[in-house]
Amino acid sequence: MNKEHLVSTAAIGWKEIEEILDKDQKLVLSDEVKERICSCRAYLDQRLEKGDEVIYGINTGFGSLCDKVISTENLGLLQKNLVMSHACGVGDEVPPEITRLMLLLKIQSLSYGNSGVQEATVQRLVDMYNHKILPVVYTYGSLGASGDLAPLAHMSLPLLGEGEVRIEGKKQATKEVFARMGWDAIELQSKEGLALLNGTQFMSAFGVQLCLRVFKLSRLADIIGALSLDAFDGRIEPFHHLIQQIRPHQGQIVTARRIRWILEGSELISRPKAHVQDPYSFRCIPQVHGASKDSINYVAYVFRNEINSVTDNPTIFPDEDLIISAGNFHGQPLALALDNLAIAMSELGNISERRTYQLVSGSRGLPHFLVANPGLNSGFMIPQYTAASMVSHNKQLCTPSSVDSIESSQGQEDHVSMGANAATSAWKVMENLERILAIELYNAAQAMEFRRPARSSAYLEKFMEGYRTYVSFVEDDKVMYTDIEGSVNYLREVQLDLPEELLEFKDYSPVTGS
Repeated sequence: MNKEHLVSTAAIGWKEIEEILDKDQKLVLSDEVKERICSCRAYLDQRLEKGDEVIYGINTGFGSLCDKVISTENLGLLQKNLVMSHACGVGDEVPPEITRLMLLLKIQSLSYGNSGVQEATVQRLVDMYNHKILPVVYTYGSLGASGDLAPLAHMSLPLLGEGEVRIEGKKQATKEVFARMGWDAIELQSKEGLALLNGTQFMSAFGVQLCLRVFKLSRLADIIGALSLDAFDGRIEPFHHLIQQIRPHQGQIVTARRIRWILEGSELISRPKAHVQDPYSFRCIPQVHGASKDSINYVAYVFRNEINSVTDNPTIFPDEDLIISAGNFHGQPLALALDNLAIAMSELGNISERRTYQLVSGSRGLPHFLVANPGLNSGFMIPQYTAASMVSHNKQLCTPSSVDSIESSQGQEDHVSMGANAATSAWKVMENLERILAIELYNAAQAMEFRRPARSSAYLEKFMEGYRTYVSFVEDDKVMYTDIEGSVNYLREVQLDLPEELLEFKDYSPVTGS
C-alpha cells in the first residue's frame, strides 16, 4: 500500500482523491512544487523591492479599501490582520472530513506556484494534514465570492498560532497543540493572507465529498430500486435496451443496463404477471435515476476541474512577468453545480420514497404495512412517514442558492455566488438521501420475505444476506429507529462489486484520465 501522496503540479482525479482519503496517505511536497513555490515567492519579493508599484492586496487594503496603500514595513502585519479580522464564522462546526479536505485542496492550489506564498506556509498546512490537526471551521460566513473568506480564515488561524483545532476529536487551543508539537507560528509575508483566504476550498471540499458519497448512493439507488421492483412483483420490460436506444440519454442507458444485470436470474422478475403496467416509481427508474446520473456527471466534471485550479487573487505569473488581479475565487461554477447536485439527489430520494409507499400499500399480495398481522401491528407504517418528512425537507433545501446575491464590501463585491450555502444545503440533502434509501431497503427486504419461497437474483440475494447481518426480519411491532440506523450503516459499509462493463460510464467524471 502506498502510504504517501506526492503533491505535484499534475492534475489529480477522483481515483487519486479516493486513494488519498481511503488509504489515509500522508502528503509530501515534490521537489518541483517546492521549486515553483520558492520561485514565485522570490519573484514577488523582487517586484516589491522596486518600491514604485501598487499591487492590490499585496501593498493595498482589501475589497473597497483597495485604494489604501500600505507601507513596506507593515506588509506582514497587513496579512496577519486580514486573517484574524476575517475569522467571523458562526454556526455548527464543519464536519472533520470536510475540514481535512479543505487543507488538502488548499495545499494543492498553492502548489502550482501562482500564489506567492512561502514554502514554510504550505509545509505547515501539510504537517497539520498529516498529523490530523484540524482547524475548527464554522458553517456560516462565506458568500462564495472573494473566496470562502470566513471559513478559510478559520482554517488559516492556526498558522498564526491562533484559533482552535481538533486533534483526536478534542477541541484545543492552537497554542497548546503547537507547543506540544514544537511548532512556531508562521510569520506571514506579503500576499500570504490573501492567498490563504481567497479561494474556493470550503465549497470545493463539500463538493468533492458530496461527489464521492453520491457516486455510491447513485449505485445503491439502482440496487435498492431493483430489489423493490422484484419485491413488488414488477415488470422488466421498461428496462429493455430498445426502449433506451430510442431515447439515448447516457444515464438512462446505464441505469437500465445495470438493473437488467442486477435482476438477471430472478425467479420473481421472470414469472408471468397479472398486471400490465407498474407505477411510475418503478417503471420510470431508468428515466429518473438516469437524469440524476447525468447531473452527477456534470457536477463531477466541475469539481474535477476545480480541485486542479488556482483560485486566489491576485495571481502571479513569474515567467510572464505578470501579476493580474481577477476573479478566479468566484464560486458561480460551483454554486450552480451544487444546486444541480442537490436537485439530482433530492429526486433520487423522492422516487425512492414513492417505492416505499407502494410497498406498504397492501398491493399485489403484500400485507398491509408489511406485517403478517396488520391492525394489532402497525408494521412499516411510520418508516414511510419518516422518509416522507425528509423528502419534503429536501424539496425545501433545493431552493437554489446560486440565484441569490447580496452586495458586500461597500459595493466592491457587488455580485456573489452564495455557493457556500449551496454546499451546506446539498450536504443535508445527501444525508437525507442516504436515510431515505436505507428506509426503502428496510421495506424492500421485508417485502421480499413475503415472496418466499421464490428467489430473487443471485446478486440481490447476496445483497440481502449481507443486510440481514445488520437488520433482522420484523415479525411483530418493535422499536424501529435502531433498524433504520442499522440500515444506514449497512449502506455505508457494504462493498458494491458491480462488474467493470457496468462501470464504463462511472456515474461521474467524463474527463480523460480519471
